Amino acid sequence: MKDLVLEHVEKRYGDKVVLRDFSTRFPGGECTCIMGPSGCGKTTLLRLILGLETPDGGQILGRSFPMAAVFQENRLFEDFSALSNVTAVCPRERRPEAARHLMALGLGESLHAPVRTLSGGMKRRVAVARAVLAPGEVLVLDEPFTGLDRDTKAAVLAYLKDHTQGRTLLLVTHDPAERDALAQHTLDMAPAAWME
Repeated sequence: MKDLVLEHVEKRYGDKVVLRDFSTRFPGGECTCIMGPSGCGKTTLLRLILGLETPDGGQILGRSFPMAAVFQENRLFEDFSALSNVTAVCPRERRPEAARHLMALGLGESLHAPVRTLSGGMKRRVAVARAVLAPGEVLVLDEPFTGLDRDTKAAVLAYLKDHTQGRTLLLVTHDPAERDALAQHTLDMAPAAWME
Protein backbone atom coordinates (compact mmCIF):
# COMPACT_ATOMS: atom_id res chain seq x y z
CA MET A 1 0.00 0.00 0.00
CA LYS A 2 1.32 3.43 -0.95
CA ASP A 3 2.29 6.07 1.58
CA LEU A 4 0.23 9.25 1.57
CA VAL A 5 2.62 12.16 1.04
CA LEU A 6 2.06 15.92 1.33
CA GLU A 7 4.73 18.15 -0.17
CA HIS A 8 4.88 21.87 0.59
CA VAL A 9 1.10 22.14 0.88
CA GLU A 10 -0.44 25.59 1.33
CA LYS A 11 -4.02 26.40 2.30
CA ARG A 12 -5.54 29.77 3.02
CA TYR A 13 -9.01 31.20 3.42
CA GLY A 14 -8.86 34.82 2.33
CA ASP A 15 -6.07 36.42 4.36
CA LYS A 16 -5.95 33.59 6.89
CA VAL A 17 -3.17 31.07 6.22
CA VAL A 18 -4.04 27.69 7.73
CA LEU A 19 -1.19 25.62 6.28
CA ARG A 20 2.06 27.01 4.90
CA ASP A 21 4.81 24.91 3.31
CA PHE A 22 3.41 21.84 5.08
CA SER A 23 5.07 18.50 4.32
CA THR A 24 4.53 15.11 5.92
CA ARG A 25 4.22 11.41 5.14
CA PHE A 26 1.55 9.00 6.38
CA PRO A 27 2.77 5.38 6.16
CA GLY A 28 0.48 3.17 4.11
CA GLY A 29 -1.43 0.50 6.00
CA GLU A 30 -0.78 2.03 9.42
CA CYS A 31 -2.51 4.42 11.81
CA THR A 32 -1.18 7.95 12.34
CA CYS A 33 -2.63 10.12 15.09
CA ILE A 34 -2.85 13.84 14.31
CA MET A 35 -2.77 15.98 17.45
CA GLY A 36 -2.70 19.68 18.19
CA PRO A 37 -4.78 22.50 19.66
CA SER A 38 -8.07 23.62 18.13
CA GLY A 39 -7.54 25.85 15.14
CA CYS A 40 -4.13 24.47 14.15
CA GLY A 41 -5.41 23.05 10.85
CA LYS A 42 -6.16 19.39 11.64
CA THR A 43 -9.61 19.29 10.05
CA THR A 44 -8.42 21.38 7.08
CA LEU A 45 -5.64 18.85 6.57
CA LEU A 46 -8.16 15.99 6.53
CA ARG A 47 -10.42 17.85 4.09
CA LEU A 48 -7.48 18.37 1.74
CA ILE A 49 -6.58 14.68 1.89
CA LEU A 50 -10.21 13.67 1.26
CA GLY A 51 -10.38 15.98 -1.75
CA LEU A 52 -13.08 18.16 -0.17
CA GLU A 53 -10.75 21.17 -0.39
CA THR A 54 -8.10 22.07 -2.97
CA PRO A 55 -4.63 23.12 -1.82
CA ASP A 56 -3.48 26.59 -2.84
CA GLY A 57 0.01 25.22 -3.37
CA GLY A 58 2.05 22.03 -3.11
CA GLN A 59 0.84 18.54 -3.86
CA ILE A 60 -0.68 15.46 -2.26
CA LEU A 61 0.67 12.16 -3.55
CA GLY A 62 -0.45 8.57 -3.04
CA ARG A 63 -4.16 9.21 -2.70
CA SER A 64 -6.55 6.61 -4.04
CA PHE A 65 -10.26 7.21 -4.18
CA PRO A 66 -12.73 6.44 -2.73
CA MET A 67 -11.82 7.14 0.88
CA ALA A 68 -13.94 6.64 3.99
CA ALA A 69 -14.42 9.04 6.88
CA VAL A 70 -15.99 9.63 10.27
CA PHE A 71 -16.49 13.38 10.40
CA GLN A 72 -16.91 15.47 13.54
CA GLU A 73 -20.63 15.48 12.71
CA ASN A 74 -22.23 12.08 12.14
CA ARG A 75 -23.76 12.98 8.74
CA LEU A 76 -26.30 10.17 8.89
CA PHE A 77 -29.62 9.79 7.07
CA GLU A 78 -31.83 10.56 10.06
CA ASP A 79 -34.96 8.84 8.72
CA PHE A 80 -33.11 5.69 7.65
CA SER A 81 -32.51 2.82 10.05
CA ALA A 82 -29.08 2.16 11.50
CA LEU A 83 -28.74 -0.82 9.18
CA SER A 84 -29.80 1.16 6.09
CA ASN A 85 -27.30 3.91 6.91
CA VAL A 86 -24.49 1.37 6.78
CA THR A 87 -25.65 -0.65 3.76
CA ALA A 88 -26.18 2.58 1.78
CA VAL A 89 -22.42 3.05 1.46
CA CYS A 90 -20.89 -0.42 1.57
CA PRO A 91 -20.25 -2.52 -1.54
CA ARG A 92 -22.96 -5.03 -2.39
CA GLU A 93 -20.79 -8.00 -1.39
CA ARG A 94 -20.25 -6.53 2.10
CA ARG A 95 -23.90 -5.69 2.86
CA PRO A 96 -24.54 -9.02 4.63
CA GLU A 97 -21.80 -8.02 7.13
CA ALA A 98 -23.51 -4.79 8.16
CA ALA A 99 -25.77 -6.23 10.87
CA ARG A 100 -22.87 -8.16 12.39
CA HIS A 101 -20.75 -4.99 12.57
CA LEU A 102 -23.53 -3.02 14.24
CA MET A 103 -24.09 -5.85 16.72
CA ALA A 104 -20.37 -5.84 17.53
CA LEU A 105 -20.83 -2.19 18.48
CA GLY A 106 -23.73 -2.96 20.81
CA LEU A 107 -26.49 -1.89 18.42
CA GLY A 108 -28.16 -5.25 17.88
CA GLU A 109 -31.50 -4.10 19.30
CA SER A 110 -31.50 -0.91 17.21
CA LEU A 111 -30.75 -2.25 13.73
CA HIS A 112 -34.10 -1.21 12.30
CA ALA A 113 -34.76 1.89 14.42
CA PRO A 114 -34.71 5.24 12.60
CA VAL A 115 -31.43 6.95 13.40
CA ARG A 116 -33.30 10.05 14.61
CA THR A 117 -34.56 7.99 17.58
CA LEU A 118 -31.07 6.94 18.70
CA SER A 119 -28.91 8.61 21.32
CA GLY A 120 -25.84 10.62 20.33
CA GLY A 121 -23.49 7.81 21.31
CA MET A 122 -25.49 5.27 19.32
CA LYS A 123 -25.43 7.52 16.25
CA ARG A 124 -21.68 7.82 16.62
CA ARG A 125 -21.30 4.06 16.53
CA VAL A 126 -23.46 3.86 13.39
CA ALA A 127 -21.16 6.44 11.78
CA VAL A 128 -18.10 4.38 12.74
CA ALA A 129 -19.55 1.13 11.34
CA ARG A 130 -20.55 2.90 8.14
CA ALA A 131 -17.02 4.24 7.61
CA VAL A 132 -15.39 0.89 8.36
CA LEU A 133 -17.58 -0.90 5.80
CA ALA A 134 -17.28 1.83 3.17
CA PRO A 135 -14.75 1.18 0.41
CA GLY A 136 -11.33 2.80 0.41
CA GLU A 137 -7.78 2.13 1.51
CA VAL A 138 -7.73 5.32 3.59
CA LEU A 139 -9.99 5.78 6.62
CA VAL A 140 -10.15 9.27 8.16
CA LEU A 141 -11.37 9.51 11.76
CA ASP A 142 -11.97 13.07 12.96
CA GLU A 143 -12.56 12.79 16.72
CA PRO A 144 -14.53 9.55 16.29
CA PHE A 145 -15.06 8.89 20.01
CA THR A 146 -16.95 12.11 20.76
CA GLY A 147 -19.99 11.46 22.94
CA LEU A 148 -18.98 7.94 24.00
CA ASP A 149 -18.67 6.90 27.63
CA ARG A 150 -15.54 5.06 28.81
CA ASP A 151 -16.85 1.52 28.32
CA THR A 152 -18.37 2.25 24.92
CA LYS A 153 -15.18 4.00 23.79
CA ALA A 154 -13.16 0.93 24.78
CA ALA A 155 -15.50 -1.27 22.73
CA VAL A 156 -15.25 1.01 19.69
CA LEU A 157 -11.45 1.11 19.97
CA ALA A 158 -11.37 -2.70 20.04
CA TYR A 159 -13.74 -2.83 17.06
CA LEU A 160 -11.54 -0.48 15.04
CA LYS A 161 -8.42 -2.50 15.84
CA ASP A 162 -10.18 -5.69 14.72
CA HIS A 163 -11.68 -4.32 11.50
CA THR A 164 -9.18 -1.85 10.03
CA GLN A 165 -6.07 -4.00 9.59
CA GLY A 166 -4.16 -3.11 6.43
CA ARG A 167 -5.87 0.24 5.90
CA THR A 168 -4.26 3.64 6.28
CA LEU A 169 -5.91 5.37 9.25
CA LEU A 170 -5.68 9.07 10.05
CA LEU A 171 -6.98 9.67 13.57
CA VAL A 172 -7.58 13.15 14.97
CA THR A 173 -7.91 13.19 18.76
CA HIS A 174 -6.96 15.25 21.78
CA ASP A 175 -6.75 12.15 23.98
CA PRO A 176 -3.31 10.49 24.31
CA ALA A 177 -4.99 7.25 25.50
CA GLU A 178 -6.91 6.98 22.21
CA ARG A 179 -3.68 7.59 20.31
CA ASP A 180 -1.81 4.96 22.32
CA ALA A 181 -4.57 2.40 21.77
CA LEU A 182 -4.73 2.75 17.98
CA ALA A 183 -1.81 4.58 16.39
CA GLN A 184 1.71 3.58 15.39
CA HIS A 185 2.71 7.16 14.57
CA THR A 186 1.93 10.68 15.79
CA LEU A 187 1.89 13.94 13.85
CA ASP A 188 2.07 16.83 16.32
CA MET A 189 0.70 19.97 14.68
CA ALA A 190 1.70 22.26 17.55
CA PRO A 191 3.65 24.41 17.69
CA ALA A 192 2.82 24.92 14.03
CA ALA A 193 5.59 26.70 12.14
CA TRP A 194 3.43 26.60 9.01
CA MET A 195 0.68 28.78 10.55
CA GLU A 196 0.39 32.55 10.68
